[in-house]
Amino acid sequence: MISLQRMHHIAIIASDYARSKHFYCQVLGFTLIGEHYRAERDSWKGDLALQGEYMIELFSFPGAPGRLSRPEAQGLRHLAFSVADIDGAIASLEADGVACEPVRVDALTGKKFTFFTDPDRLPLELYEA
Repeated sequence: MISLQRMHHIAIIASDYARSKHFYCQVLGFTLIGEHYRAERDSWKGDLALQGEYMIELFSFPGAPGRLSRPEAQGLRHLAFSVADIDGAIASLEADGVACEPVRVDALTGKKFTFFTDPDRLPLELYEA
């Protein structure tokens, strides 16, 4: 068996790189720690960190197909972020024009959570720690 150490990064392909960079950095609070333009691919790559930890590679690929389904399809279902105050986090998102689903309670843990989407409808979750 392979001995994995931890998750290294999550790669996201954006339909509008500038819009998604704004969303992840200005709305969700990621820090842009590196940015590269690859002329041979006409593609941007942004490296995003959260609380100093590298987490997301944000790409632009011209002509990439849109997401075909919601979270219950096969494959990656959603990305989840923990927050200390879910109500405050929801209020902050909504102030930035991001709609959140009604808050639910995890039947196994009793913790509150909600879903919202990024500019390309990638499902994201807030989970109260």
